[in-house]
Amino acid sequence: MSSPLWSYVTPGIPDELFERLPGIPLSQREIRLLLICYLRLKADSVLWDIGAGTGTVTVEAGLLCPQGQIIAVERDEDVASLIRRNCDRFGVSNVEVIEGSAPECLTDLTPRPDRICIEGGRSLKAILQEAWTHLQPHGRVVATATNLDSLYQISESFAELHVRHVEVVQSAMNRLEKRGTNQTLAAIDPIFILSGEKLD
Repeated sequence: MSSPLWSYVTPGIPDELFERLPGIPLSQREIRLLLICYLRLKADSVLWDIGAGTGTVTVEAGLLCPQGQIIAVERDEDVASLIRRNCDRFGVSNVEVIEGSAPECLTDLTPRPDRICIEGGRSLKAILQEAWTHLQPHGRVVATATNLDSLYQISESFAELHVRHVEVVQSAMNRLEKRGTNQTLAAIDPIFILSGEKLD
């Protein structure tokens, strides 16, 4: 008898298996794979997922880091509840959901992370600067930008914080979709993914 899909630990859970709320962004599977790749998670990583949204990265990281801890930061109460439901759906128990606005809620957050994923926020520079002070030495930060303004904010912050081994990639992917009786390749919204390391 085959196992249900949600028993898999391979990255790239199909989007449709997650519970969603109207208007709440979801990191699509292909983007999620890139984010996880650049996070370079370890089995015992402590990850702060800031601006966690639907919780797709949170869930995938929780499955991949069975000895680790994932802290999902989300300012909206309904969305925070959605993250908890998605964790329950996939049997992920090593996640703590923090309801609060970054960067203010990061000040006393513990434990300190060795990985940080920033998927959005009202003040990207302030969030990056505060999160960086908590990142452990030799830790990694990954941040996403959906427009040129956020790309500039993250790039400038990386330079000011002396982030090392910086990598920047822009996604350009298509999915085969059925529209009526036809099948067509539909573009996934492009996104910039910036990553780097804290050496000390």
